[in-house]
Amino acid sequence: MRRLESHDNIYKWVLLSMLWVAYFLHQGTRQIYNAVLPQIQGDFQVDSASMGFVATSFSFTYGITVLFAGLASDFLRRKWMIVFGVLTFCAGIFISGFVSSIGLMMLTYGILNGLGQGCYYPPASSLLGQHFENMRSTAFSIHQTAQYLGIIICSCVAGFLGDLPSEGGYSGWRLPFFLFGGIGIIWAVVLAFVMRYSRKTHTDDGQVIKVSLKEAALVMFKKPSAVILGLVFGMNVFIDVGYKTWMPTFLHDTFGMDMAQSAVNAVLWSYIGAFIGIMLGSRITDKLAILGRRTVRFETTMVGFLLTAPFVYIMADAASPCVCFVGLFFFGFFRGVYDSSLFASLFDVISPRYRATGMGIMLCFGFIIGSISSTILGWMRDEFGMKYGLMTLILCCVAAVVLLYAAKKFFFDRDYEPA
Repeated sequence: MRRLESHDNIYKWVLLSMLWVAYFLHQGTRQIYNAVLPQIQGDFQVDSASMGFVATSFSFTYGITVLFAGLASDFLRRKWMIVFGVLTFCAGIFISGFVSSIGLMMLTYGILNGLGQGCYYPPASSLLGQHFENMRSTAFSIHQTAQYLGIIICSCVAGFLGDLPSEGGYSGWRLPFFLFGGIGIIWAVVLAFVMRYSRKTHTDDGQVIKVSLKEAALVMFKKPSAVILGLVFGMNVFIDVGYKTWMPTFLHDTFGMDMAQSAVNAVLWSYIGAFIGIMLGSRITDKLAILGRRTVRFETTMVGFLLTAPFVYIMADAASPCVCFVGLFFFGFFRGVYDSSLFASLFDVISPRYRATGMGIMLCFGFIIGSISSTILGWMRDEFGMKYGLMTLILCCVAAVVLLYAAKKFFFDRDYEPA
């Protein structure tokens, strides 16, 4: 019995390590297209709105897929959902290195990639929660570090490879798609052979409480605060997709940086700030919540959006790289502040049995709303300049503040659900 428990204890850390690599690729590969966007646009000779629509097709597909993947995790084997997801999105990325038109890029990097990525997180988070029942915060925190490192490292490598001269008819921008897509395909095979089948846990009476999508949706839409949080998350996705898609190009065009420099600086300062913001925001919010301030998570999210707005202006209007980097750091910091409470806010107004499905609905809602960001900013780049495109993100910050204030003022007391 002790030997079995020892093996299980070892396996859960092996599982976490394997999922860490998968999540590194899951998050990091989202940035390789953005890092080499100017080179791709030069080869395909299309307008910026079309380039932005690739990211739009990804976000829209991801939003739809992640909702149904969460439901499918209840009755399909989670191991094979993860393997399918990693294999699918990495195959889409690898094939993207061969495409010769923006339409094919939308199909491979947008739709196929979005489909695979949407299948990963629901079953992966479920497995981590099951195997690390008493150490969930630690496991999820370790898993989350893959996002920060993945985005920064993949962006830097993609920018460096994108600057390499053409060889054998292949432009340098194709290399990161081959590299990370190929690594991911190999990793999917590793997952298939090493991951175990983990049976789902049951409640004390042997039953698993399942909630239908219709039932959870009806509960959510009867709660104005929950609907507003879905809209606010849409503002968050709009900001995130627009910033990550076009900031490398903005730095390249505005300050004459090469692609490696623009790719790493676009994400490095912001994610350093976000990490600090999340740590501080979550600690302060949790302490205030313990003291009995029920609305503190809504208030923290509101303050985060409010203070993000001026730094969007600073980074977009900067006359020098140093000023822009300062703007990026505080832009990331205050995004980290609102990220620390945005998802937790939903749990304040949705009862525990509906939270998992409710979160899936919120993700779907937000990604569909925010998916248009990269296309709108691309159109604005061609019509008015990238500076003014980035400044539209200020409108999302203001809209989020107004929505959150309305939820807190008029609906929160009625919608509140005790833990």
